[in-house]
Amino acid sequence: MTVHDKHEIAKRSILDSARPLIGARGFSAVGIAQILVAAGIPKGSFYHYFDSKERFGEDLPSLYIADYLATLESLFSAPHQNGYEKIRAYLKFWRSTHIDGKVGDKCLIVKLAAEMADLSETMREIMQRGTAKVIERLTDVIQSGQKDGSINKELQASTLAAALYQTWLGATLMLKITKHTQPFDIAWQTSAHLLRGTPELL
Repeated sequence: MTVHDKHEIAKRSILDSARPLIGARGFSAVGIAQILVAAGIPKGSFYHYFDSKERFGEDLPSLYIADYLATLESLFSAPHQNGYEKIRAYLKFWRSTHIDGKVGDKCLIVKLAAEMADLSETMREIMQRGTAKVIERLTDVIQSGQKDGSINKELQASTLAAALYQTWLGATLMLKITKHTQPFDIAWQTSAHLLRGTPELL
């Protein structure tokens, strides 16, 4: 293992350790001291890997998005599934990771976008590029579903992908406000209508 590899592994360990904390409390509310405790490292080690808390904050959504895209690939690589079944599995995954107290798995984009998009242009751009990649991947799967006949062709695949992603982002925000799963139930009924034109239980 090279020195660079060891550096990146250590850096990722710090980011992974702090992600649940920031996902629960927000970026501004978490200080470096709390990050050090979560990661189990001294202050000097933090500054060895990150020039500042702001740089740490920029690396956090970058890593989250990379992991998120890898999860998408895993979900979408399931054999013998049509396009609709793959999108359904993705939305079911989204719902399951936001209930039952799974704090560390919650959508970090929702947390950081509401808090940081107006405060850090760099973080906003990172999140913009990342969400665009997610929508692009969803578009690919929806196109395959439209070709195999499992997904409606009334909307362009790119429009449908964006509509689904934005619907579930909004539902996730409403879940935080209501503390109830109803926003996800509504999001799914809307999604099923857009995808198939018929209601269906998730």
